[in-house]
Amino acid sequence: MTSGAEVISLGCRLNIAESERIRAMLSSERDVIVVNSCAVTAEAVRTTRQAIRRARRDKPGARLLVTGCAAEIEREQLSAMPEVDGFVANERKLDPRAWNAPEQAAPAPPQRTRAFVAVQNGCDHACTFCIIPQGRGPSRSLSVAQVLHEVERHLDQGAPEVVLTGVDVTSWGHDLPGEPPLGRLVSAILDTFPELPRLRMSSLDGVEVDPQLFDLFAGEPRLMPHLHLSLQHGNDLILKRMKRRHLRRDAVALVQRLKQARPEIAIGADLIAGFPTECDAAHEDNLSIVRELQIVHGHVFPYSPRPGTPAARMPQVDRPAVKARAAELRAEVAQVRDAWLDTLVGQSHTVLAENDGTGYAENFARYALPEGVGRGEILTLTAQRHEKGLLL
Repeated sequence: MTSGAEVISLGCRLNIAESERIRAMLSSERDVIVVNSCAVTAEAVRTTRQAIRRARRDKPGARLLVTGCAAEIEREQLSAMPEVDGFVANERKLDPRAWNAPEQAAPAPPQRTRAFVAVQNGCDHACTFCIIPQGRGPSRSLSVAQVLHEVERHLDQGAPEVVLTGVDVTSWGHDLPGEPPLGRLVSAILDTFPELPRLRMSSLDGVEVDPQLFDLFAGEPRLMPHLHLSLQHGNDLILKRMKRRHLRRDAVALVQRLKQARPEIAIGADLIAGFPTECDAAHEDNLSIVRELQIVHGHVFPYSPRPGTPAARMPQVDRPAVKARAAELRAEVAQVRDAWLDTLVGQSHTVLAENDGTGYAENFARYALPEGVGRGEILTLTAQRHEKGLLL
C-alpha cells in the first residue's frame, strides 16, 4: 500500500483546494481515509453517504474520518453511519493539530494539473436556498501575502495554471484593512509571478466584479477568457425570492460589456431549476437567459429543499416538474455549447494537458490530446471537429 492518506473530495473547487492541503498534511499517514464532504444539495449529501460506504468497502481496516460541509450540517445523520470513525470540524480541517499531523509536513506531489488556491472562505450573504453558510461560517479572506505564498508554492511544484477559488470569491478583501477589491489581488498575482502562464477564476458573483477585475478580464491574456457566473436564475422575481443581489439585466449588461472588449470570452453559469414558486413563464426566462448570455459551460442544479433555509418553507414545485425543467435547461446549454464548438473548429488554441488524454483551452473548451502528450504540457492544437462536447 502506498503511503499517505486517501482523501476523497466532493463538491466545489474550494473543497478540491482544501483536499490537496489535507493530503499534504497527512502524507506520512497510512490506512487513513478522509471524506471531504459536500452538503450543497440533498443529492450532494446522498453522494457523500455513498462515498463513505464505498470507501469503507474498499478499505475495511482503515480509519475513516469525515470533514467538510456535510460533517457540520448533517452531523447527526452521518454520525449514525457505522462506517464513520470520527469527524474533523470544517473550520479546523486545515489545522494540522486537528489531524495530529506534523506542523511542517513534507509537500505531497500535486494530484491535479491545475492548482486550486482558496483565497476566501465562508459567506456573509443569506440566499434563501443556500445552507452553505451554516457549514462554512462568515466570510474571511487570506491576505495578499498569504495568497502569493500559496501561488508560489504551487509554481514551485510546477503548476502551469492557478485557479482562484472560494465560497464567495468576489467578497475577497471585504474583511481586510482598506477593503481591497478582488481585482487588486489578481493584479498582484500577475505582477509578482510573470512566469505564471495561466490564471483562471472560479465562480464569481457578477454584481461584485470590480472595475480593475473587469479590465483584467477584458485585456490581460494570462487571465483566462472564461467567466463563470453565480447566476442562479434568469427571472427577476425568482432572483428576488432567492435574495440574490442582481437582476437579469445586470448579468446581461456585464456579459455584453465583456464580450465587446474580449469577444472570445466563454461564459459559464450556475443555474437552479424548479426553485419554489417558479411558474412556466419564470422557467422560460431561465431557458432564455442561456441563449441571451450564450452560456456554454452550464452547471444546472435541480432545486432541492435544504432544512433550515427560507426557501424550504416556500411553496414547492412538484419534483417531476423540477427534474423535467432541469433536463430542459441542460439540453438548452448543450445546444448553445454545440453551436459554440462549431465556431471553434479550425481555430488554434493553447491547451493544458490533463491526466486523462484531454486538456483545456484558455476558454475552457475541452480537447482530445494527441498520443504521447505529458501531463501539464501546454501545446497549440487546431480543432478539426467536435464530438460529445470534445474538440478533436
